[in-house]
Amino acid sequence: MGGSTGSPDAAVASGAVSDRIGMWTKLAYGFGSVAYGVKNNGFDYFLLTFYGLVVGLDERLVGLAILIALVFDAISDPLVGYISDNFRSRWGRRHPFMYASVLPVTLSYFLLWNPPYDWSQTGLFWYLTVLAVIIRTFITFYETPSTALAPEMTQDYDERTTLLGYRYFFGWTGGNALAVLMWGVLLVASPEFGPDPRANLDGWRAYGIIASGLIMLGILVSALGTHHMIPTLRAPPPKRSLTLPRVFAEIWETLANRSFAALFIGALFSAVAGGVSAALAFVILPLFWGFDGGQIFIWTLFVFVSAAAAFGITPFAAKRLGKKRAAITFGFLGFWVAPLPILLRLAGLMPENGDPILFPILLVVNTIDLTFIIAFSILYSSMIADLVEQSELKTTRRSEGLFSAAVTFIRKSVQGFGVLGAGFIIWLADFPESDSKLKPISADQIPPEALWRLGAYYAPTLLILWTAMIIAVSFYRIDRGTHENNLRSLAKGAGAQTDNQKG
Repeated sequence: MGGSTGSPDAAVASGAVSDRIGMWTKLAYGFGSVAYGVKNNGFDYFLLTFYGLVVGLDERLVGLAILIALVFDAISDPLVGYISDNFRSRWGRRHPFMYASVLPVTLSYFLLWNPPYDWSQTGLFWYLTVLAVIIRTFITFYETPSTALAPEMTQDYDERTTLLGYRYFFGWTGGNALAVLMWGVLLVASPEFGPDPRANLDGWRAYGIIASGLIMLGILVSALGTHHMIPTLRAPPPKRSLTLPRVFAEIWETLANRSFAALFIGALFSAVAGGVSAALAFVILPLFWGFDGGQIFIWTLFVFVSAAAAFGITPFAAKRLGKKRAAITFGFLGFWVAPLPILLRLAGLMPENGDPILFPILLVVNTIDLTFIIAFSILYSSMIADLVEQSELKTTRRSEGLFSAAVTFIRKSVQGFGVLGAGFIIWLADFPESDSKLKPISADQIPPEALWRLGAYYAPTLLILWTAMIIAVSFYRIDRGTHENNLRSLAKGAGAQTDNQKG
């Protein structure tokens, strides 16, 4: 039930099952990441702006609400991964969870962007906290099993990178399409809400409807588009008595891997840095750099260029350099370039706001920088996928769900510690309070020294966190040769088991 019903384990372990995936299946699997991309884009780029500057909830309370939800994730992520690794059903190990997530995620995400504006600070805090917990929990029901499908769908070292490239391409383009829609169509000045487009409540309401609909579509397309593969996917391990101590013991045994520890620690640093960067993006662009709505709209359009470029260069770089070297190279280039314009501004070496050359310079730098960051993310996920076979040699269990849970936990920690850190940076910068609950502050209301403090706290924070990430990833130990040796060892063990059964 839900396993490889047509081929013996020896054939699967040896790679006799085709490692090439059809284009339509790749597209369907990749398109499913639109759901996570839309949700992630909203949490990363709009949540702090919406609740902090529009709804009027204290930025520190926004960060605290997301951090509380992260605590729930710390428990639910590994448990969902473990349960899906061992789940038995006529629809396999993964798909029941994917289908079960559709309605709860869709409804709760819609409500997130339609809050009761007249509630008190306490009421708004708990409203945001409860919805964040629900969204995080049920997005785990989708994203963890869905991500776990990648190492099940193919064992090939390079094909995994290509497959995950589709996933990241659709995740970034899907999420960014909503950002383009927001700045180009939904968030516009109006007689009712005033000249600041961020105050347009109708735009935020429309975003909630469109975004939640796209989340539903992405989940259904991915689940239905990969449903035909269920008979070829891995079977769960043999039934055994599972007590709570044994469950946590097996989780620890699986994740107690040096290469996994390197990726986990590195990605935690990267996730926090990425969360700070994303949460402050639409504070930095209009306030620190003085960009208007049209320039921000162009800025978001060029994310599509970065996603397409990363999709093209990542498989080539992985083949030439190997995943680890390519990831470190892209990480170093991407993560060190991002803060440099702000450091140069603090040193007085960048053009002043309003100079015609400023926007083109920063647009080109950001497009190149984001290409490297997306490429790093693709390679990181592919490196996680290659841990599955090494873990199976040690534990005799397939644990794609646990490893993918680690991925979703790290990615979702972006909105936790990252948004919390972003909120404190704004607080430390000592931004003035808005004179109206539903009227965001504008650039001319912020003293120059507050903007200087914003940059002075922001850029060094990113450099420290991303440098720590690169150092951690350097301890990863699985390359192409190691992966192929793992596959051969698994095939040999499965073959010997088959011979013993025959004897």
